Amino acid sequence: MQAWQVHENGEPSEVMRLQDVERPTPGDGQVLLKVRAANINFPDALMCRGQYQVRPPMPFTPGVEICGETEDGRRVIANPALPYGGFAEYAVADTAALLPAPESLDDAEAAALHIGYQTGWFALHRRARLEAGETLLVHAAAGGVGSAAVQLGKAAGATVIGVVGGADKAAVARELGCDVVIDRRAEDVVAAVKAATGGRGADVVFDPVGGDAYTQSTKVVAFEGRIVVVGFASGTIPSAALNHALVKNYTILGLHWGLYNTKNPKLVQHCHEQLTELAARGAIKPLVSERVPLGEAAAAVQRVADGVTTGRVAVLPALENGAAA
Repeated sequence: MQAWQVHENGEPSEVMRLQDVERPTPGDGQVLLKVRAANINFPDALMCRGQYQVRPPMPFTPGVEICGETEDGRRVIANPALPYGGFAEYAVADTAALLPAPESLDDAEAAALHIGYQTGWFALHRRARLEAGETLLVHAAAGGVGSAAVQLGKAAGATVIGVVGGADKAAVARELGCDVVIDRRAEDVVAAVKAATGGRGADVVFDPVGGDAYTQSTKVVAFEGRIVVVGFASGTIPSAALNHALVKNYTILGLHWGLYNTKNPKLVQHCHEQLTELAARGAIKPLVSERVPLGEAAAAVQRVADGVTTGRVAVLPALENGAAA
């Protein structure tokens, strides 16, 4: 089979190599899956760079989120068991962690429903306890994780403010349903949020960016507001000023979705059921901006790493090179 492999750390476009390899052999409690679609996540780029908390042995195949097909023909969502990731024709996954792919979504959309939407659901509902009528601020609102948070916030009855970088991403954020869109490249984020909320600020802040975005969050979070830290796409990990949290009376929450797979897997299943129901009634629908063939995976991962994509980019091994997405 064909699979992208990483033999050394570096930028994805430089270290990912498409090679002919043997199909992986499932271990105990694992299953071989034919990859129907593999969704690109920022952690894929971080793993290529050697900067992710999980460092699989080399050579490894990136791709942490797929829609795959079992040998008996079932369509499932899975997190491949590294080093046999999803940017390949076949991958391996733990049998106990397989989730049924929603019938209302195609392969690329189903692959994109998992990590980003589970992260958004756990962040907004399990950690921040977002309520209808509250104001939700989403940083990187046109990105993969941010777009999921926007849709989930709207489905929960919140007023959603999306922060993006650039006019093209602002247009995407509006299409996703943001009530207010702020282009951080053209506007003062703090002033714009305060203007949009009458000076009150946001009840919940969803932050997958860190750096300056987190600093802005502390300035616009409302009384008894909650800032949920879900990642550091900016590359800068901020240090929280706890005296500021005390004086303004807000909460800083961390969300590491992957821990639920080992600490409380039943919640992951419950979340998937909630997401499947939301997708079935059209309340959420993953934004898949690009569908690329397997041969273009490295370039696509690089685009995600560079922050120039919107929504999700999916790799479809069955899609021929040069075919229309």
